[in-house]
Amino acid sequence: MTDDRTPTTDPPADHRSPADLPAPPADPRPPAGRAATPAGPRPPAGRAATPAERVATPGPPADRPTAPLSADPPPTLRRPTAPPRHPTDRRRPDRLAGRITRGGDGPCYGLVTDDGHEYALHGPGLGTVAAGSTVVVTVDPAVPLAACGPGTPVGVVRISVVR
Repeated sequence: MTDDRTPTTDPPADHRSPADLPAPPADPRPPAGRAATPAGPRPPAGRAATPAERVATPGPPADRPTAPLSADPPPTLRRPTAPPRHPTDRRRPDRLAGRITRGGDGPCYGLVTDDGHEYALHGPGLGTVAAGSTVVVTVDPAVPLAACGPGTPVGVVRISVVR
C-alpha cells in the first residue's frame, strides 16, 4: 500500500532533466479527420528529438469542424475550346470615345472614333472643347433641325475631356 508520503525509486518530476523524459511514441498516422502536416523541424538522423522539437502543432479550435465540409472536390471551370462568339465587354450604346476634329464654343463639334467613324455632335451649353482633345461623350438621338457638318448626327448629353 502506498500513499503520497511513501518514497519511490523515481526522483521527483522537478528533479528530472528534459533529456531524461521518455520520448512519446511516434505514430505515423495523422489524427482522425486531419491531414498529415509536419510538426516542425526534424532532428538529424541518429539523434533524438529535443523537447522543443517534440512539441506538437496545435489542433483546430474547438468550434471548428475537423472533417471536410464536403466529400466532393470543388467544381473547376473547364478551359474554353474556342474564343467567345459575342463580345464579352458590353459597351453602352450611348457612349462614344474619340478625338474632337471640329472644336470651339459649340453647339456643334466633330468627333472621330478610334475605328475611324465620324460623328457630327450637337450640344448647346457644353462650353469650349479644343480640337485634338480626347473625349468621352454621352449621346442621344440628334435634334432633327441641327446640321453640324459631315458625319452621323448625334445629340450630346455630356462631354468629358480625357486629355
